[in-house]
Amino acid sequence: MEHLSEPEIYGAMRTRLEGLEPGFEIKRKASLVEAINRLKKQQNAIVLGHNYMEPAIYHFVADIVGDSLELCRRAQAAQEAVIVFCGVEFMAETAKILNPQRKVLIPSLRAGCSLASSITAADVRALKARYPGVPVVTYVNTYADVKAESDICCTSGNAVAVVESLGTDTVIFLPDEYLAKNVAAMTGKHVIFPQASPTAAKDSSIDQVFIGWHGRCEVHDQFTVDDVARVREQFSDVVVLAHPECPPEVVAASDFSGSTSAMIRYVKEQGARRYLLLTECSMADNIIATHPEGEVLRLCSVRCPHMNQITLEDTLASLQELRYEVKVDPIVAAKAALAIERMLKIG
Repeated sequence: MEHLSEPEIYGAMRTRLEGLEPGFEIKRKASLVEAINRLKKQQNAIVLGHNYMEPAIYHFVADIVGDSLELCRRAQAAQEAVIVFCGVEFMAETAKILNPQRKVLIPSLRAGCSLASSITAADVRALKARYPGVPVVTYVNTYADVKAESDICCTSGNAVAVVESLGTDTVIFLPDEYLAKNVAAMTGKHVIFPQASPTAAKDSSIDQVFIGWHGRCEVHDQFTVDDVARVREQFSDVVVLAHPECPPEVVAASDFSGSTSAMIRYVKEQGARRYLLLTECSMADNIIATHPEGEVLRLCSVRCPHMNQITLEDTLASLQELRYEVKVDPIVAAKAALAIERMLKIG
């Protein structure tokens, strides 16, 4: 990426972010962006940014942006010595697993994930013992030790393809409760939750079943059908897009459901007048900055407290001090890599 001066960055940021942030804040951030981009060259570093990053990081710092699947692919192909992952911890772990010889940094140690924290490797082992021989599909929104107990990973964008690739009637699908229900509906299966009912389906048939887990994203769990109805009452022409981590009834009430990258493509291709995005608010900001011709409505009380831990200040400090390095036990990493690489072969 060509290195721009601070005034050039400020001008570009004003053009793109005006209306999203006040001018004094854009000016302050332009200085940080210039310093980060200068340090990237000095440290031979690349910055990966999730679609939920704030606009200044997403548009002016990240060399590669995308959803979990896209960032997995691009992390695997990275050539730089240092990878700075502007996302949450499980994403940075995945980048490290795919790049064991490279230094992978995460700007904040507070960037966790409620969904990833909902399940442990011991939980997966217990399910495998209870349902021997049933393949385990684990969402990428999990930590490395959970991935290591899995047969294959998936993202919200390729979950259906991953499940169908297994050619089995029964799947252990972890840990997102709503994603399991939404994918099960698309593949003709139903979901049971043995953790809530320890005796459920223990001895009965488990054909055409997803064996799920009661994990939820604390952001997507907040959206309701009433939210959709209220917006539709006010704006009859609104197109509603829901992330598959939303409750099934919310997905059913929406016009489109897909991964964050699929939602971005949908907005770009459809050219509708108004959209409502049922996902993390920063992504709406990023779409507004890219497509100012459309009106994006938001329920902006819903922000991810973990993604928002990644700031420009912390990203700069991460490059200055080469902090905080992500480390994964080599044995765990090797097992987790198998599950991730199987997913990447499917697409």
